[in-house]
Amino acid sequence: MSKRKAPQESPNEGITDFLTELANYERNVNRAIHKYNAYRKAASVISKYPQKIKNGEEAKKLDGVGKEIAKKIDEFLQTGTLKKLEKIRNDDTSSSINFLTRVTGIGYVFCMVCAESSGDIDILLTHPNYTSVDEKQPKLLHAVVEHFESIGFITDTLSKGDTKYMGVCQLQQKDEDEEEYLHRRIDIRLIPKDQYYCGVLYFTGSDIFNKNMRTHALEKGFTLNEYTIRPVGVTGMAGEPLMVDSEKDIFDYIQWKYREPKERSE
Repeated sequence: MSKRKAPQESPNEGITDFLTELANYERNVNRAIHKYNAYRKAASVISKYPQKIKNGEEAKKLDGVGKEIAKKIDEFLQTGTLKKLEKIRNDDTSSSINFLTRVTGIGYVFCMVCAESSGDIDILLTHPNYTSVDEKQPKLLHAVVEHFESIGFITDTLSKGDTKYMGVCQLQQKDEDEEEYLHRRIDIRLIPKDQYYCGVLYFTGSDIFNKNMRTHALEKGFTLNEYTIRPVGVTGMAGEPLMVDSEKDIFDYIQWKYREPKERSE
C-alpha cells in the first residue's frame, strides 16, 4: 500500500495566512460575502503558486489577484505586517465576533454586536437539519453554551432554555500583562433553518427600518415578521411561508433594493 504524501508547505504561506484572516473578518464581522470570496480566491490561487512571490505586481499576474489585494501584498512583504489586520486584531468587537465564529460544529452562525453604548452580543444559531416542522429542538444551544463555559468565555448564566440563552461573557486575556476585557451581556437564540434569514434581517435592522420594511411588504402583498414572509391573499389571509435562502431573497420578494446590515439603521 502506497504512503500518502504529506502536503507541501506553500512558499507564500505568510501571504495566504493574512488573506484568509481578512476573508474571515469580512465574512464574520462585516458580512461582506463578495470581499470574503475575493480574499479566499486569491489565497487559494497563491497557495498553489510554486515560487515565492516577490511583490504585488508579480501576484497581480495570477487569476483572482486584483489591484487592492496586490497593494496589501506589497505592504506585507515590505513591512512584515498589515495595518488593517493590526487594527482588526486590536478591536474588541471584531475579536469577540471572530472568536465566536471560530467555534466548530455549530452549523450556520450569525453574530451581531449591538451599539457600542451597550456592548451586548447577540448570536443567532441554526443548523441545516433543524426546521420549524421539527417538534423537538436539537441540543445544539446547550452544546455551544457548555463549550463556552468550559473555556471560561461564559462567566454567568441568567436563564437557559432549549431555544434561548441569556448570560454574561468575557474574552480571556492572552497574557498576564494584557488589560482585562470587559464583561458583556450575551444572548444566544436557536432558530429553525427555514426561519433563519428572516430572523437575521429582523435583528440587524433598527425598529424604524423593520417597521418601514414590513409596511412596504404589505403594500406589495406580503406579510413579514421575524419568522417568515408570506403572501397575502385576496381575502386578507396570509398564505404558506415562502422559501428563503438568503436575506436578499426577502428584499427580492417585496421588490426593495437590497441593503447591507450597516445600512439598516434608520
